[in-house]
Amino acid sequence: MRIGLTFDLKERYLAEGYRPEEVAELDSIETIDAIDASLRTLGYLTERIGNVKDLVFALAHGKRWDLVFNIAEGLHGLCREAQIPALLDAYRIPYVFSDSLTLAVTLHKGLAKSVVHEHGVPTAAYRVVRNPGDLIGLDLPYPLFIKPVGGGTGMGIDGNSIVRNHRQLEKGVGHLLAAHGQPVLVETYLSGREFTVGITGTAGQASVVGIMEISVDTSSDQGVYSYASKQHYKECAAYRTVDGPVAAQCAEVALGAWRALDCRDGGRVDLRMDDRQVVNFLEVNPLAGLHPIDSDLPILAGMAGIGYTQLIGRIMDSACLRLEKIHG
Repeated sequence: MRIGLTFDLKERYLAEGYRPEEVAELDSIETIDAIDASLRTLGYLTERIGNVKDLVFALAHGKRWDLVFNIAEGLHGLCREAQIPALLDAYRIPYVFSDSLTLAVTLHKGLAKSVVHEHGVPTAAYRVVRNPGDLIGLDLPYPLFIKPVGGGTGMGIDGNSIVRNHRQLEKGVGHLLAAHGQPVLVETYLSGREFTVGITGTAGQASVVGIMEISVDTSSDQGVYSYASKQHYKECAAYRTVDGPVAAQCAEVALGAWRALDCRDGGRVDLRMDDRQVVNFLEVNPLAGLHPIDSDLPILAGMAGIGYTQLIGRIMDSACLRLEKIHG
């Protein structure tokens, strides 16, 4: 089977003059090399395509693949992750991971929370703020947590994300609106433990790969798992596996959110406990990082005894099962 790889290479954009924080969620060459090597180990033939413009060029010149392994995050707009899947759908080329609708909805944290809430998955009360006037009459109790509605890799999140009064809220929201050019998610701050859950599979066949608790030193951005904390996780964050009743609660919430949002093949769901020890949905990452050493999904899979190539194999098994159904 011929597998095309679509991706946004961080080094390429840095060479074009983009700032590191602008390309934080894009992939390094180490990630592409690791995925490519694993696919070849699993018996697939691979071809590196590149980003959306590279894909357009390849398609225009008649290139086709049996399946595309898509990890391209895109760079511009709230539908940036959906661009390549939509293009592949137009050409009727199947691909790994979620479709364009799911990627568009999940990138918008407010829409994702709305969907999971409608499906009975617990998530903190929230509002989406599009301009400073939306803060008038805001009825959420403090403390609150604020972040860009479509950010990734902790972008726009730091020690100032926890706001404890209206003055801090106005200042913080104003800064995020100006700095990121997109709406701001304002939600009830969840003061409990934080988890991330790795999932492979689709719909009823989705299963938990592993569950990892994330603890950040309070000296780093008030203990927030921020952009800076993620860049220096070895110095300021600690990861540990979770079991027992807490793990069961995390799995239930994560799988509920995964299925409600129609996520496919593999990814992560981020969770946090409230002050009553109830696990709440934070957000889902249907294009989770796959760096073999530094990304959360391979880290938690490794903690559960699942190697990197085995993880890629599980993701591919899910995608190939869908491919078999398409072709009867």
